[in-house]
Amino acid sequence: MAIHITGAPCCWGVDDVKNPYLPPWQKVLYEAGQAGYAAIELGPYGFLPIDIDVVSAELKKNNISIVAGTIFDDLVDEGNYENVLKQVDDICGIITKLPKLPFEDGQHFPAPYLTVMDWGHDERDYAAGHSDRSPRLPKEKWDGMMRHIRGIAEAAKKWGVRAVVHPHAGGYIEFADEIDKLAEDIPYDVAGLCLDTGHLYYSGMDPVEWLRKYADRLDYIHFKDINPVVYKQVLSEHIRFFEGCGKGSMCPIGTGCLDYPAIYKLLTEELHYAGYITIEQERDPRNSATSLRDVKQSLDYLKKIGF
Repeated sequence: MAIHITGAPCCWGVDDVKNPYLPPWQKVLYEAGQAGYAAIELGPYGFLPIDIDVVSAELKKNNISIVAGTIFDDLVDEGNYENVLKQVDDICGIITKLPKLPFEDGQHFPAPYLTVMDWGHDERDYAAGHSDRSPRLPKEKWDGMMRHIRGIAEAAKKWGVRAVVHPHAGGYIEFADEIDKLAEDIPYDVAGLCLDTGHLYYSGMDPVEWLRKYADRLDYIHFKDINPVVYKQVLSEHIRFFEGCGKGSMCPIGTGCLDYPAIYKLLTEELHYAGYITIEQERDPRNSATSLRDVKQSLDYLKKIGF
């Protein structure tokens, strides 16, 4: 069994491509290589150019590969569905032409993956982490989102890419009841799961318990850590999820409140997980001057405990 630790542009504050403070994508790839990552996610649609020659040259220069592409958009709105499907084709058209990452014994599906996240609803964004105050979708809207996810997964499969659904704080797939309903409605032969330790904790779940619960559907994993003081403060405010991240709710792995030795033991000794795990630490991009320091600290910590 082999586990590879990879990175993501959100560690440099890259979540909204319209944010005027984003660092250059070339800098993100350079620093990811300097931190010691062998691969990084593509990031939100539009951050890296949709140009295979330009992207390939920069990846090769930094000795780094792509582990996943990302759909981070409104999956509920029927009027946005065609836009999302275009993103799938554009993303898969690039990631399938890049050099392949190793496929390990015990790994469910080969990288690169397509992570699929619902996003873009104020009524949920301001209630991130609060199951009791977050409105749930009516059945008709939920069923429509499930149909959209199936369509996304089918479109990715045509490219040979495995779609993995990522529950995300502030979206319409966040809490325990929604993850369970997602697992009922989306068969594993259609799409897998990418569970995120930080989002699970942020939204009231024990990461060890939920990684164990859905181990047979777990194709890919995200790791992050949470500063408990800032987290408590943020949950007491009427604040968007990423505004909380800008205040420092996410921190380098090993410095927060998640029990990574227990997660390591679960993944290696009990679940025998093989494949890819991506470190994330969402932040305000205006604080990206410390990103290299933080992502290296996270990677060094995970190596120290055995990953």
